Amino acid sequence: MTIVYEWRGDFEDATVNALHAEGFSHRILDICWQSQVHRHSLGWVCARRDGELVGFVNVAWDGGVHAFILDTMVSAELRRSGIGAELVAEAARGARAAKCEWLHVDFDDDLAAFYFDACGFEPTKAGLIAL
Repeated sequence: MTIVYEWRGDFEDATVNALHAEGFSHRILDICWQSQVHRHSLGWVCARRDGELVGFVNVAWDGGVHAFILDTMVSAELRRSGIGAELVAEAARGARAAKCEWLHVDFDDDLAAFYFDACGFEPTKAGLIAL
């Protein structure tokens, strides 16, 4: 299986919406990902198998040295095959090339092994306010 990763690759909103619904267990929403990532993101990574979008991650940033991993998603049939870790690795390369010094992520407890072990994040103390 050959997977091609593209920093700031082209994508269709409908395809990302379907992948997001599958990845986060909700109905398909009508989100304009194009305008969202072009306004707020340093970049994003698309993973494709035979031209089909099978993975996506958004890399938001503060305009300075901090980048943030958001919405890591991989098609259900291809999870646990290394695609998610490579999406994050490509996101880190893109953030590093943009002179970011830090790549942040937050996640649910069940994803700790993925982000710490497979992706190499280090645990930190952080704060959060539910709004």
